[in-house]
Amino acid sequence: MTEIVFNPIGTVHSPFQDPRDMPIQPIGARGVRGRIELDPAYTAGLKDLEGFSRVILLYHLHRSKGYALEVVPFLDKTPHGIFATRAPRRPNAIGLSVLKLVRVDGATLTVEDVDILDGTPVIDIKPYVPAFDAYPDERAGWLAATCETARTMRSDDRFC
Repeated sequence: MTEIVFNPIGTVHSPFQDPRDMPIQPIGARGVRGRIELDPAYTAGLKDLEGFSRVILLYHLHRSKGYALEVVPFLDKTPHGIFATRAPRRPNAIGLSVLKLVRVDGATLTVEDVDILDGTPVIDIKPYVPAFDAYPDERAGWLAATCETARTMRSDDRFC
């Protein structure tokens, strides 16, 4: 396969310095505020973003080393295939979070519901569009029984 190279467009700033004891999903980080500092070269790309209430943030899980094809995720005690989880130890260490957009100020986005480590490199930002991105009646697989516990679950050192 051909190698794919991404260059970060910015950095996430959050209160989380250590992956242990941080929220495992944005739902468990309600109200946690952070900033996305973009490289000033990308500022023009933020035009009209302030009209959206949420953004989809794609980022590099830069502290994740290696990967496993089967993992025991935070919300279960049973091993699952990595692609049936959101665990960070992945073949391509790409994270995704849907964050509340509070403000756009130059090359800085103020966001809430941040479940991301401080210093995380940003790969891309996309607007969240409910008509395109929300499918509330779809199946959640093995997570259906444990989704609600994501509000209070915190990470541990299993993926460090």
